[in-house]
Amino acid sequence: MSGKRVCVGAIAGAYGVRGEVRLKSFCADAAAIARYGPLWCDKTARSFSVTITGSVKGGFAARLSGVSSREQAECLRGTLLFADRATLPDLSDDEFYQSDLIGLEAVDTDGTTLGFVHAAVDYGAGDILEVRLENSTDTILLPFTLATVPTVDLEAGRIIVDPPDGLMPDNAKEN
Repeated sequence: MSGKRVCVGAIAGAYGVRGEVRLKSFCADAAAIARYGPLWCDKTARSFSVTITGSVKGGFAARLSGVSSREQAECLRGTLLFADRATLPDLSDDEFYQSDLIGLEAVDTDGTTLGFVHAAVDYGAGDILEVRLENSTDTILLPFTLATVPTVDLEAGRIIVDPPDGLMPDNAKEN
């Protein structure tokens, strides 16, 4: 999977008998997912153009190029769909695509490297950064807030973090 692609949705299963799928969009403007095509499959090098045909609970009914039967649509259940980064809208200075944060070095306010951003997730209560500690398999979860992550410098490939007291393991700076 290219680092220049961003996950924009997932196929939740088949819809109807003519090859349509139930599509869950991860885009801020959910219907915009069809404009970012072609969308690339996470499991193969296959790509799809997307036509939204209606709304369904939790997403859209959509037609994907090359998918013409319920069986083909059902085989795509669980497939993540990625758009080329260049097709996505530009963001304001204080917004980031989660994929842009993955791999950034995490340093504390003293300049000490803590580790690297391993994942960026949102479980419903706000964005969380999972930082894998340097020279360790241990991770910490940091709220992605201005107080905890005051600086994101994509050009330098790093974030500056100011973790709340008690969040860092005692041996984190020893690793």
